[in-house]
Amino acid sequence: MRAIDGNVLKIFNGEKQFIVPLYQRTYSWKEEQCRRLWNDIVFLEKNSKNGHFIGSIVSVIESAPISGTSKSLVIDGQQRLTTLTILLIALRDYLSSKGINTAITRKFLKNDTDKESDLYKLILTYSDKDVLIKLIENSPTEDVKNSRILDAYHYFLTQISSSGLSQDEIEQAIAKLQIVDVTLDPSVDDPQSIFESLNSTGMDLSQSDLIRNYILMGLSNLEQTELYKNVWLPTERLFNYNKQSELMDGFFRDYITMKISRIPKEGNVYDEFKKYHQGLNTSNQELCTDIYSYAKCYTNILFSKSNDTELNEIFSDIRLLRMEVAYPFLMYIYNDYENNKITREEFIQILRLTESYVFRRAICEIPTNSLNKTFAVMKNKIRQNDYVNSICANYTLLDSYKEFPKDEEFAQRFVEKDIYHMRIRQYILGKLEKYDNKEKLDLGSFTIEHVMPENENLRNGWKEALGDDWQTIHTQYLHTIGNLTLTAYNSEMSDRPFSEKLKMKGGFTDTGLRLNSYIRNQTEWNKDKIIERAKILSNYALKIWQFPTVSNEVIQKYTEEPSKKRTHYTFEHYSDSFSDETLRIYEELDKKIMNLDACIKKEFKKLYIAYKAETNFVDVIPQKSALFLNISLDYDKINDPKGLCENIADKGRWGTGTTGIHLTPQIISQALDFQLN
Repeated sequence: MRAIDGNVLKIFNGEKQFIVPLYQRTYSWKEEQCRRLWNDIVFLEKNSKNGHFIGSIVSVIESAPISGTSKSLVIDGQQRLTTLTILLIALRDYLSSKGINTAITRKFLKNDTDKESDLYKLILTYSDKDVLIKLIENSPTEDVKNSRILDAYHYFLTQISSSGLSQDEIEQAIAKLQIVDVTLDPSVDDPQSIFESLNSTGMDLSQSDLIRNYILMGLSNLEQTELYKNVWLPTERLFNYNKQSELMDGFFRDYITMKISRIPKEGNVYDEFKKYHQGLNTSNQELCTDIYSYAKCYTNILFSKSNDTELNEIFSDIRLLRMEVAYPFLMYIYNDYENNKITREEFIQILRLTESYVFRRAICEIPTNSLNKTFAVMKNKIRQNDYVNSICANYTLLDSYKEFPKDEEFAQRFVEKDIYHMRIRQYILGKLEKYDNKEKLDLGSFTIEHVMPENENLRNGWKEALGDDWQTIHTQYLHTIGNLTLTAYNSEMSDRPFSEKLKMKGGFTDTGLRLNSYIRNQTEWNKDKIIERAKILSNYALKIWQFPTVSNEVIQKYTEEPSKKRTHYTFEHYSDSFSDETLRIYEELDKKIMNLDACIKKEFKKLYIAYKAETNFVDVIPQKSALFLNISLDYDKINDPKGLCENIADKGRWGTGTTGIHLTPQIISQALDFQLN
């Protein structure tokens, strides 16, 4: 390894060529990063500073300069190299527009050679190479779309022309930018290890960048070119240009979750991907082809861009419902559909069923913090020879915090719930309006209307219609589904009397919306009307967001048979285990635990009472003299100044934890303040 520090112009000077290999990401600096560099340049000149360090460039020697041009593959720092090159081009073109000739091209952009492959001092990756060469050669760029290189060029051109700095001042400031040029010898240094070390913090490269580099870096130049051009680049192009890195990071997290049935931490996706790949007996080509096939499914869902109109409508609903947690499962079944393992009708049935599962849980206010784990393992429940039945049965058999709310509970909560303040309120009303309606409606211009107005100071006509208890009715029913509809005349309706809302232009009788079919046939609006309409819409909701339809025989088939009959325990089972004092302690403790979060469940076991969210976090063993708490916390990480805890990892206690606490009447005042973090 050889490291030389110097200014940026020294880095480019001489017969040399930096090549950004295909496994590196494309140019990604945005205006924010370019502005920071430009501000450094202006600051250096206006404050007469001697220099400013902007980072390092790490490259590995590809060919030694026996004669002609030396070539190096850039391992790190390609964004700085590219930006400085763009800045020099912008300065050259600005000066040229003023009739000033410079040596910028000859010194810093091109080498003095007739060999075309050695001509340019910086060669970028496949998708950026042509754009940079066009700028260097001053060729037309009108046909170039979505290029951050062009964005940076226009930014610097604008800043240079409006800065008020002279040519000499700008060149002097650029020359003061300091860079460390680190050159590796491939016979001694390991570029892959150094690359990972440089990017171990995850600050420079995204997780998807690291994955791309990992897949391509170890291949020969020919293999890299073929794999990048034919598979990886088409994969990248599936994703939105402006948010490509962010969206690809999300895709790879969901892809790995699907593959390993476990959710990696956001900053640990690359490491999990490496572990997954190292356990495969497959080529990089096969792996990339697999990634591409799932990325197509993923982006079709994300952007509703399949060739099937009905599927795109479903994907749009999925996005409106914010079902990102289900993406690992959805792209799995989508890929199976693409490979003809299920029919189109079966695929649609599973999509709608999954939508219903997520929506019903939202209406019934079941905490969503376990959903990602539920969907991470859901594909494991599928039986390929009984695909749809196995999924339906699995949904039906989910219980506790994973449950699929049944019709009775869902219908009741749908009628009572404050729909207006849900972020998916437009989705809900849109689905109700479109139900069993073949007409294609554009609801984009419609807003939500309260039939009974929001205004707390209701007009006298409304008070009379609602009756003596109008305040209670207004508070209880205002934001419920029975009182909500859609209109394009929200501001005109305001808090007018119901009779005016009916007959005005754009009113309830002057609209073809099905949501208003009940309303337009009424002569008054009160509590009874709201309740009656809510029940009608609730019946529609049961048909739109359906519970799985599956026979008892199928349910029985997929019900796991216990090895022996289980005993059902209740709290009375422990009646002889408590004393009066420990029972009082338990009752207070039970309240505190259950109030921590709505998702906490309590289960009565033979020897202890288990409290769980996704898994047990504390088990209570009742005793006459004390309660014993078995807590799922690492004993060594507990801050316990009062010495209440003990390490029970190797003591064979009942329960699942490794930390124990004896709650006696003497220490109860301390124990009740203990926080289960």
